[in-house]
Amino acid sequence: MKKIIGLILFCTLPFISTAQLMDGKKKLTRNDTLRGMLSPARACYDVTYYQLDVRLDMAKKRVIGNNMIRFKVTENFKMMQIDLFENMLIEKIVYKFQNIRFRRDGNAVFVEMPEVLKKGDTAEIAVFYYGSPIIAKRAPWDGGFVWTKDKEDNTWVTVACQGTGASLWWPCKDHQSDEPDSMLLKVTVPRGLYNVSNGRLRKTTVLRDSTIRQEWFISYPINTYSVTLNVGKYTLGRDTFVNTTNDSLTLDYYIMPYNAEKAGVQFEQVKPMLACFEKYFGPYPFYRDGFKLVETPYLGMEHQSAVAYGNGFKNGYLGTDLSGTGEGLKFDYIIIHETAHEWWGNSVTTADIADMWIHEGFGQYAEALYLECEYGKESSQKYLNGLKKNVDNTEPIIGMYNVNQEGSGDMYPKGALLLNTIRHVINNDSIWFAVIKGVATEFRHSITTSAAVEKYMSEKSGVDLSKIFKQYLRLKDLPILEVELTPEKTDLIVKYRWITEVTFFDMPMRVTTSKGKYGWVTPDLQVKTMRLSNMRVEDFRIDEKSFYIKSRVIGPR
Repeated sequence: MKKIIGLILFCTLPFISTAQLMDGKKKLTRNDTLRGMLSPARACYDVTYYQLDVRLDMAKKRVIGNNMIRFKVTENFKMMQIDLFENMLIEKIVYKFQNIRFRRDGNAVFVEMPEVLKKGDTAEIAVFYYGSPIIAKRAPWDGGFVWTKDKEDNTWVTVACQGTGASLWWPCKDHQSDEPDSMLLKVTVPRGLYNVSNGRLRKTTVLRDSTIRQEWFISYPINTYSVTLNVGKYTLGRDTFVNTTNDSLTLDYYIMPYNAEKAGVQFEQVKPMLACFEKYFGPYPFYRDGFKLVETPYLGMEHQSAVAYGNGFKNGYLGTDLSGTGEGLKFDYIIIHETAHEWWGNSVTTADIADMWIHEGFGQYAEALYLECEYGKESSQKYLNGLKKNVDNTEPIIGMYNVNQEGSGDMYPKGALLLNTIRHVINNDSIWFAVIKGVATEFRHSITTSAAVEKYMSEKSGVDLSKIFKQYLRLKDLPILEVELTPEKTDLIVKYRWITEVTFFDMPMRVTTSKGKYGWVTPDLQVKTMRLSNMRVEDFRIDEKSFYIKSRVIGPR
């Protein structure tokens, strides 16, 4: 398991048998609680290693396999929970060469050990299973397998399961807080096809039944949703990235042969991107396992060391600019955004998907930093401001804990805009970039929470950011800066205050304090007044390009 930073394990929590909570849209179910809560039956053990062995039956769209789960006991127990969707059938579960009892409760499987396992022990079980995994209707937005054909009518099979869960296709402890220290993934497919998974290819075995088995070893902790397979008639392109300290990273590109020329051009963005991200976030987190882009029939996904790519070899997001400014067409959205997740999501991982803004907000902010690195700060700020039109502000971007529910999709643009706002509140780029790199390096290869990251950012910056985080993460509305302007001879009387639910909210702001020049004010919930000499109403501006707020300006009556 990864190291845990700022996380409380719920070993002593009573198990919640039903969930009657509402998130405003969906009534949560018992399955949501079983999946989302780190209950005693899950907190009692810590996965250290998976050895997953699967065979794909292409004709029946079926998976047959077994998974050896090795774990360390963290609390004495006799009953443990693993996860596997109920449409996938378990043939047997083996412990010390004997079949043991288990029972199902929806997508959860409760395994009864024949003896009490003691804290500190290391043990393992093997789960033998088979079935037809759910098929994604619109991957990657819904989880499941994609069974399709490439343009030359060759079999092409992939999977994406973030949110829905890895347990839709393999048995595991399907909770984001627990990752194995390493993993071996064996995939058997018909000869003539090739499987690409996470980590390094260790061994290829040609079997007698016209199949081939490939074994991929992942040497770092990996989240279950990030484990992947990609089966097709791939061709391989190779390159190497050497960073400023002469570390060499292998770059492997698995693509359809007919797209080789396009990929050769489009993937030239990879090296400068890696250089920029290492500048801002520190070293690539998975050097031993290398970096891969793997072409997929769906848009993309941040599978660790095997990033899924399906953006059509175009800049932007399927050829469009999410910001509407033109800046988003300067880079391939999937290459940049999904690779950013190697740092934000795959290395720094939140224990609960309710905090997933850490993955997606930092991921989208990384796009802006790539622009800043390659094209300058003006490009970056223009892109970020263009993203404002994509924010709904109808729900908080932190979701409900313990029920496998993420927050609003605003976590992408609003998360990025929050970070940009904090950058300007700190008002010192050397400190700001030290904070960002500090989060990526201090929380590297760890499981954490939004609260722990927020605390670190306040301490590292020397600025109390707690009220800002509360406003932007836990409330749906933006703070409103209300300003009343009154001319008085040659001067301008300015009354100003924040309107917000956050008690003692006092985020500093930049406004014009003299003609053509910005200065700092520190509004709070009480009305403050200042006199600006030789200023007219039309000269007054609020720096809404550096801060993501709403403003309400009341002119002369």
